[in-house]
Amino acid sequence: MFPEAKALYVDLHEHPELSSHEERTASVLAGKLRALGYEVTEHVGGTGIVAILKNGAGPTVMLRTELDALPVLEQTGLPFASKVQAKDGAGHDVPVMHACGHDLHMSALFGTAEIMAKAKNTWQGTLMLVGQPAEETISGAKRMLADGLFTRFPKPDVAVALHDANEYSAGQVGYVPGFFNASADSIRITVYGRGGHGSRPDVTIDPVLIAASITVRLQSIVAREIKPGVAAVVTVGYIHAGTKGNIIPDEAEMGLTLRARDPKVRAHLVAAVERVAKAEAEAAGVETMPKLENFESTPSVYNDKMLAAHIVPVLDAALGKGNVAENEPIMGSEDFAEYVNAGVPGFYFQIGASDPEKLAAAKAQGKLPPGPHSSKFAPVLDSSLNAGITAEVAVLRNLLQGTPADVKNFTEHK
Repeated sequence: MFPEAKALYVDLHEHPELSSHEERTASVLAGKLRALGYEVTEHVGGTGIVAILKNGAGPTVMLRTELDALPVLEQTGLPFASKVQAKDGAGHDVPVMHACGHDLHMSALFGTAEIMAKAKNTWQGTLMLVGQPAEETISGAKRMLADGLFTRFPKPDVAVALHDANEYSAGQVGYVPGFFNASADSIRITVYGRGGHGSRPDVTIDPVLIAASITVRLQSIVAREIKPGVAAVVTVGYIHAGTKGNIIPDEAEMGLTLRARDPKVRAHLVAAVERVAKAEAEAAGVETMPKLENFESTPSVYNDKMLAAHIVPVLDAALGKGNVAENEPIMGSEDFAEYVNAGVPGFYFQIGASDPEKLAAAKAQGKLPPGPHSSKFAPVLDSSLNAGITAEVAVLRNLLQGTPADVKNFTEHK
C-alpha cells in the first residue's frame, strides 16, 4: 500500500488547489476510494467528499481530512515542488502550495482506507471518511454540515482527525485533552468618514485617524478586560485606506482576527470590538457608524477527555511508548470543531513531521524547523506518512468494535 500512498502525496503536492476550488483534488481522492470499494458521494458542501464502508453491525466512526492548499509561493526545493498559479477569491493571481500538510493528511487517509478495506476481519461497524474543503477559510465544515453530512449519511458516534506538526519528530504524536485549539473570528470593520483635501482636515472626518484610534484602543481589551492568564488574542492584521498622501479618503477598512478558548471569553471579545469601534467613531463625530462583519468563524476544538484517555494507550501501543506526549493548547484554529459542536465526540491530534536531528538542532538555538504555513515547510515524507497511517489504522480498529453503546461508555456524552 505504501508506494501508492506516497505517489498520491507527490501528485497532490504538485497539484494544490485553493479553498473551495478543490475540484481535481476531490476527484482524485474520490476515485481512489471508490476503487477500494467505498460508497463515495462527491460535491457535498461544494467540493467535499464522503466515503462509506459498511462492515456489519457496530459503531460509526468518522475520519476527516482537509483538501485545500494555501496562497503561498513554495520554496522547499523539492523535485516535486508546486509551480501552480491560480486566482484567489478576489481574482488576484497567486501561487499555490500545500504549505499546511493537507496533502500528507489525504495520503494517510488513503493508505488507512486501503488497509481497512482489505482487512475487514479486524473491525466491525461503519467507517465514514470525509474529505473536507475550505479548512483554511474555516468554512468547509459548516458547508458540509449544512448539506446534510450528518443527515444524508450516518451520524458518527465519534470523529477523529490528525494534523502534522513541526514541533514533533516524525513518528511522534501530540495530543491535548479538553480544549485543543482556539476559536477564531475574522472581523472586517469598515470605517466611514468624510473625505477631502489633506490640507483641510477641519472640513473632513478622517477615517484613517479613526481606524488608528480603534487599533490602539482594541489592545486594551485583552490587557484590561480579560482576566490575566486567560487565553485571548485580538490582532489587527491590516488597515486599507486612501490612494494619495494629500487626500483624506471617505472610508478605511480594517481586518481583525480574534482568538479564545472559552466560549464566554470569545463572546466578550466580539462584543468589545464592536463597542470600541462604534465608540471611537462616535467620538470622531461620524455621520455613519462603522460596519462590522464577522465573515469567518469557528469555535474551539474540544477533545473529549474520556475519549482521549481511551485512545492514548492505543497510540502508545502502535507507535511505541514515549512517542505519544500530552501537549499544551494552542491558539491556532480548526473547523473540525464544527463536527464536535454538532454533537459528535471528537479526538484531534498531531503527528510529527520534522527530521529528529534538524528538530534537535533548531531547538538548541531556541527555534523550530519551518512549519505549517511556511513556504519552506516539507514533512519528512516516508516516516511522517508511515506514522500517520499507523496511528489512524490503530485508532479506527480500536473504535470500530462492539456497539455504539460501548463507544458511549468511553465518551463524555457531550
